[in-house]
Amino acid sequence: MDAKIERISMSFNGDLYPDNATSVMTTTGDIVRYDSQRERYGIGATGTVLTVVGGLPAWASAGHVTQSRALEVACSDELTALTVADDKVTFRMPYAMTLNAGIAGVRASLTTAGTTSGVTTIDIEQGGSSILSTLLTIDYGELTSYTGATPVVIGTTALTDNAEITVNVDVLSGGATEAGLKIQLIGTLT
Repeated sequence: MDAKIERISMSFNGDLYPDNATSVMTTTGDIVRYDSQRERYGIGATGTVLTVVGGLPAWASAGHVTQSRALEVACSDELTALTVADDKVTFRMPYAMTLNAGIAGVRASLTTAGTTSGVTTIDIEQGGSSILSTLLTIDYGELTSYTGATPVVIGTTALTDNAEITVNVDVLSGGATEAGLKIQLIGTLT
């Protein structure tokens, strides 16, 4: 029995919709989406991103897509009781950042809470000046400023690249048992 071998050639030119490509695609950057049929979905405007709304691709403002960052800095070890002092830690900003407002932009936490009345009060400075209009406070018995009775107010939201940042402990609770201080700076890259 003689075997006959035939050569079959296949190719693909990259056109996924050869039958109706010209009727669907009209502008450079268009995409095709499908609802009940294939349809052209025009290129989005500058500053928009492709997202999903109601199960379909949709262009939306890129404002919701930010370069959000959180920078957490340890200001003490985990076990040694804090003392009232300036310059508990000094560091340089690794990038420019615009802080979010209030507790969404600056926070502090402890590993060991204060044990008697009063609050732990923390100040953060950029280049020797406080960035806070109302200082960060951690109520006694609490481990975070997030639940503080007095909300933090940020006076300077713009932190500059390579700026010197210092953290000061201004007040301790009556027991002065606080330990493991950390701060968080939360915002967007600028």
